[in-house]
Amino acid sequence: MFKTIEVKAVFSLIKESIMKHSMSRGEFIRLSSLSLGGVLMSNTLFVNDFFSEGTVSKEDLQLMKKLIQNNDTKVKSLLNRPSLDPNIRISNFRGIANTVTVCSASFCNSGSEYYKSPVLVEKLNEAIDVLLKGQYSDGTLDAGGNRQSPPDTAFILEYICPAAVLLNRSKQKELAVVREKVKQFILNAGEAMITGGVHTPNHRWVICAALANINALYPDTRYVNRIDEWLAEGIYLNEDGHYSERSGIYSAVIDKALITMARLLKRPQLLEIVNKNLITYFYYTETNGDLVTVDSKRQDQFMALKVTKFYWQYRYMAIRTQNPMFVYMVNTIEKLPEFTSDILSDSLAFFMENEDLQKQVPAESNVPNDFEKFFVLSNLARIRREKTSITLFGGNDQPVQIVSGRSSNPNFLMYRKGEAILKYMRLSTSFFRMGYFSSNGIVKEGNKYILTETKEADYYQPLAPEYRKPDGDYKLSESLDGRFWNKMDFDSRTKSNVKKQITVIEITENNGALSLDFKVDGPPNVEVTVEMCFNEKSIVNGATADEKKNYFLKNGYGEVATAGDAIKFGPGKCEHLNVENLESEQYTYHQGSLRTNGEHVYITGFTPFRHQMTIF
Repeated sequence: MFKTIEVKAVFSLIKESIMKHSMSRGEFIRLSSLSLGGVLMSNTLFVNDFFSEGTVSKEDLQLMKKLIQNNDTKVKSLLNRPSLDPNIRISNFRGIANTVTVCSASFCNSGSEYYKSPVLVEKLNEAIDVLLKGQYSDGTLDAGGNRQSPPDTAFILEYICPAAVLLNRSKQKELAVVREKVKQFILNAGEAMITGGVHTPNHRWVICAALANINALYPDTRYVNRIDEWLAEGIYLNEDGHYSERSGIYSAVIDKALITMARLLKRPQLLEIVNKNLITYFYYTETNGDLVTVDSKRQDQFMALKVTKFYWQYRYMAIRTQNPMFVYMVNTIEKLPEFTSDILSDSLAFFMENEDLQKQVPAESNVPNDFEKFFVLSNLARIRREKTSITLFGGNDQPVQIVSGRSSNPNFLMYRKGEAILKYMRLSTSFFRMGYFSSNGIVKEGNKYILTETKEADYYQPLAPEYRKPDGDYKLSESLDGRFWNKMDFDSRTKSNVKKQITVIEITENNGALSLDFKVDGPPNVEVTVEMCFNEKSIVNGATADEKKNYFLKNGYGEVATAGDAIKFGPGKCEHLNVENLESEQYTYHQGSLRTNGEHVYITGFTPFRHQMTIF
């Protein structure tokens, strides 16, 4: 995938030239941009990497102190928990693996109150015994419904291998038995990593990272050969900077895995991929640390995530590249209230194992807080104007299906102004109960974003004579419009009375204010519902609430206020009050719902539907 040898050769020549001729940094950048053209590498990444070579960064003593203190607090809570019942079989081992990591860090750190504590040796023995007991002869562990799972075992090794590094560094004879047990577990798991398969795209790189960790501890060419076998498939990263799953959860996982491989296998070219993905997630991060997840193809498309998942990835790359964008992200994450629980409580071992993470990051970085970024392949736009943050989305996988691996979130607009948050705007119609609007992409014209969808529903004619059966026992099949299944042999029928609905939403942005123009055409008298969900505990003014606390903006402008910030929207329109079952029958047939917690405000009408409104 990468022209590694070419890059190393060019870089070596440039370095030699610098030594001989005292080339300036500017001349180096110009030369490298010419020499590395056509090679999939980042000039900036390697320039910064080279010019930081030989420099000594101070250790972030304050951060390390916090890590030690919080790790000790976690140890204390672990010691207060009762021992696991040996007669109860468990199938989720991440908590046990975390115990090994946390206890190893405190035992091996001279600044910890548990340094060389005998009680931790007992706790470590207990935890590793649970792992060994749960480990199958092929080296795997179970994980929930995944039985004898190689990738889930790789996630466990992400905890155990750094612990092994720390335990191996310690010369305490009391740890001899623990070290041997940990080694046994890792080598057993290593056999599963060499031969085991995967489910999802990110699993490949988690397994490769596990193999790199094992190889660093107990070198074996089989580990590296298996890594190369997976890497030969290529690492997908599109021009938007997204991996194939387009998921915040798994982007953080992949970035961490690639950093591990780059560091332990000395393959810095892998960091170029991390570099690009982390730039994308800079734009996907709200000022309060929330991640935009609406476009994910995995479970987090309906979850709230924090950017803390990317902390040490940003930190490692900030230290390595000095990219001010990454420095900004590190400083932002460290100021979040979740930083203590998500990072400080159990990350000490990873900082001790990878000492680069201990280096100081600049305290400040000047990064513009005003941008408009359109991710064309994802059909997602991110706009920030001081306190105002906007997300527009029209990139669902078509046809929309409710399954992991496909994008199906119906939120097409999210809007924030400080603490006031419009969690989402959706549009639904009663057209054959086909559910929410899902745009077929986004077309950008200047500062206008155009979202369009066409829905089609069919009726069916009698079967031709050659397809008829006297007993009426026809094939169970899906209707041609994908709405339902019946024993009707739809493939052999002619469609008729075809009904079509076309929805166009034009959204124009002007310095943080939005103008929206809705047009829904098709059969007449179809109910149209525009749904806005604001964050919980918002104060809604200007709208009328029903007995279920659904708010209807009947006319004029509404306002939603939170903690001194406010979002205004309108004018309103209210021609019907039916706001139940807005989802398609894929949900409602099973009594499912996509309605979330929050304050819900509705604008309603009938086709042909025309409505213009503003949000500011």
